[in-house]
Amino acid sequence: MNLIEDLQWRGLLADCTDLDALNRRLSEGPLALYCGFDPTGDSLHVGHLMGQLTLRRFQLAGHHPIALAGGATGMIGDPSGKSAERNLLTREQLAHNVASIKGQLARLLDFEAAGNPARLVDNADWTAPISYLDFLRDVGKYFSLNVMLAKDSVKSRMEGDNGISYTEFSYQLLQAYDFYHLRNAHQCELQIGGSDQWGNITAGTDFIRKKLGVPAWGWTFPLITKADGTKFGKTEGGAVWLDPKRTSPYKFYQFFVNTEDAKVGEYLRKFTFLSRAEIEDLEAKHAANPGAREAHKALARAVTALVHGEAALAAALKASDILFGAEIGDTTEETFRDVVGEIPTKPLECAKLGAQGYALTDALVQAGLAPSKGQARKDIEGGGIYVNNVRAAEIARTLTEGDLLFGKHILLRKGKRSYAVLSVA
Repeated sequence: MNLIEDLQWRGLLADCTDLDALNRRLSEGPLALYCGFDPTGDSLHVGHLMGQLTLRRFQLAGHHPIALAGGATGMIGDPSGKSAERNLLTREQLAHNVASIKGQLARLLDFEAAGNPARLVDNADWTAPISYLDFLRDVGKYFSLNVMLAKDSVKSRMEGDNGISYTEFSYQLLQAYDFYHLRNAHQCELQIGGSDQWGNITAGTDFIRKKLGVPAWGWTFPLITKADGTKFGKTEGGAVWLDPKRTSPYKFYQFFVNTEDAKVGEYLRKFTFLSRAEIEDLEAKHAANPGAREAHKALARAVTALVHGEAALAAALKASDILFGAEIGDTTEETFRDVVGEIPTKPLECAKLGAQGYALTDALVQAGLAPSKGQARKDIEGGGIYVNNVRAAEIARTLTEGDLLFGKHILLRKGKRSYAVLSVA
């Protein structure tokens, strides 16, 4: 199975300007390709992974990936898929965002590969020096207004309540110029992006054909959605970010391990580098025993290790195991803090942990794990109460400062899955 066949099997082809011609070109030898990322924030999110991972798939096949940070286009805002105009960012905000995103791109692309290292470019480097008049003369004259108005990204906005500004309307010219510049300066022959980028990408291939008279291709992959068709990459807490400071590796892992059953096979294909045989085996196991969640765990492990590294994955797995009763052992405070964020937490006055200690029965009532001290005693007698994941054997058990984890927390559990944390302010 060649690269194109693998991408099609994984469901990573929505459209291509000329698939047969591109296939022939790929058979002749390596080519350069690019995908752009506008730095509208200081972190990419999981919705951006498709572009990065597709670049990586091409790189593994021997091709030359270029990641473009849109220091220029980010100042305008892409109207594709948006119902209203974005807030414009300052140059300082964009510079900060570009610097932050560069590190995230480096985790997924190999910038030191022998023979075909990835390249990172910023379109502000070649766009900023061009005057407005020069841009109109050298770029604008190649674009038909009728064609621009027919683009879905423009048409949908014009038919909406908010319309579209001239600023955003001009975005496709800037993206087309990016492709032209990379084709001219770096022999970049292919641009990839989400299906909502089709209009912008074809604007670039048309411009290259008119201006340079050489071939260029566009490739789009489907936008990822949930089973109900809603946007992928959102939780109750907001977007799932690639920056570990904004979404911890533990929460990142949990996002993927909680993938809907109907989507786990699709996500294994699109988000991992597991082989076809491995994925089909996981799908078969999931069909035979959905409760084991082997496919979900394999997906979460693969993507978390890819984005955050093996050490972060190990910490995320440790945090997950704690919620299944594993010994806390040498868990780090950072990892335990992720656990605390997932379960009910109640304040605890440190004075209660004094010489006499704080009765476990009282603590269970305060934590909401028992409705009364009488029920708490019965639960302890029945062997169903745990302090820091160690079974409490005595009804008279008290909590002392020695039970504090990291000097701050006490983890209480009732049965297999009912958890609460008491935290000293």
